[in-house]
Amino acid sequence: MPTPAINLSPTQQKTVIRLESITKTYGTGELQVAALRDISFQVQEGEYCSIMGASGSGKTTLMNIIGCLDRPSSGHYYLDDGDVAGLKDAELAKVRNLKIGFVFQQYHLLPQLTALENVILPMIYAGVPKLERRERGIELLNRVGMDQRLYNRPNQLSGGQQQRVAIARALVNRPVLLLADEPTGALDSKTTDEVMDLFNQLNLSGITIIMVTHNPDVAKFSQRILWVRDGLILNPSLNPQQLDQVIHQT
Repeated sequence: MPTPAINLSPTQQKTVIRLESITKTYGTGELQVAALRDISFQVQEGEYCSIMGASGSGKTTLMNIIGCLDRPSSGHYYLDDGDVAGLKDAELAKVRNLKIGFVFQQYHLLPQLTALENVILPMIYAGVPKLERRERGIELLNRVGMDQRLYNRPNQLSGGQQQRVAIARALVNRPVLLLADEPTGALDSKTTDEVMDLFNQLNLSGITIIMVTHNPDVAKFSQRILWVRDGLILNPSLNPQQLDQVIHQT
């Protein structure tokens, strides 16, 4: 059973993301499809949340909006106290690089770069000085247990090791939110447990995490589960013990 993460006290918490009446529609007229319908919820600093739902439920659209990869059709999205729903492309790109760390199922490491070079890359775009980039990259790779693999390229690393490098890269610009999309989808069960233990350690250190997953066993590592169906959040605060009952009912 996963170790429960630590809740910060109310005096320590701040709201990292707040969605207010978010809708997302595709198409027009009779062909219009509502992917998200009047979505509202908050995530506090230090929370560890999972978003679950069947294929077509709207969870991927919701993740894209949270990650500033897409804009809502209506509503407001506050990230770190700023309303980002109506930002232009260049502004959204800057927000993504500085405020959100992404972890994907397929790692997306550049094959020609070493682990350290992959981790350093986002800091180049953020304008971090060269010496600081190297120091911070080594520090993050050490934190995820990859200090002995600094100069290995992706094809010299296992899937779990590549995901650890990807997690270090996601954290290197010190984002306010770590957003993970099926981070264990390409891993075996043993490596999944190792990566999820790493996520738990990161959360225990105070990092805010939102994870999108279809795997109930993975979702149970989080403190709170948001259940999405037909573009709606049916339950914004399931705990891991309630999840099996909800799955059985649906």
